[in-house]
Amino acid sequence: MLRATLIDLDGTLVDTERENAESVARALSRHGRPMSERERAFVVGHGWREIYSLIEHNQPSGFSFAELLSAAAAEKADLLRAQGLRVLPGAREATLRLAARGPVGCVTGSSREEAELVLELAGLRALLDCLITTEDVACGKPQPDGFLKGAERLGVEPARCLAVEDSQAGIAAARAAGMRCVAVQAGNFLGQDQTAADLIVPTLHDLDEALLDRLALAPARRGME
Repeated sequence: MLRATLIDLDGTLVDTERENAESVARALSRHGRPMSERERAFVVGHGWREIYSLIEHNQPSGFSFAELLSAAAAEKADLLRAQGLRVLPGAREATLRLAARGPVGCVTGSSREEAELVLELAGLRALLDCLITTEDVACGKPQPDGFLKGAERLGVEPARCLAVEDSQAGIAAARAAGMRCVAVQAGNFLGQDQTAADLIVPTLHDLDEALLDRLALAPARRGME
């Protein structure tokens, strides 16, 4: 039986993947370092350590890791103040539904500063039992470190955790951690491959009681429909 849920933030609970990429691009531009479209696309679903490694490999930015995190967080806060935050359909309802069944954590590749701001703006922070950010792990998605750390914090073995994701890297991380995984299409604006998930749903509204009962009892397998 599933006893806990670990849910991704950007692209799953909130539609912020574009802002994530734009905030990095704006921070880099202040050092005269342009960001390519390929680098922007890589931001989606990956953790900060992997993003920073790619950027520095392609063309050094002049930022340390901590400096770029801080600069991008400030840029993202400015973007959200100017544009507002779009919470994805069913995010609050699904989180409440999941919390009624057991502890719920968030596993994100964002920095703690970014994640805390977004969760507070979305009104979701108080519903979470733990928050795992890039500062908590040595390797980000697609490595399983974040999901394993989340399971540890919740006191639930990984095989009894459900992961909810949107990106290919996130799904791979959840599966590598030995978790069942639901992929949500609503925030997947780049059309990343989600077929490695156990189940794909259009929005978090579809993560209803009947589906959760089914997932709790069914063995994990690729392509469950």
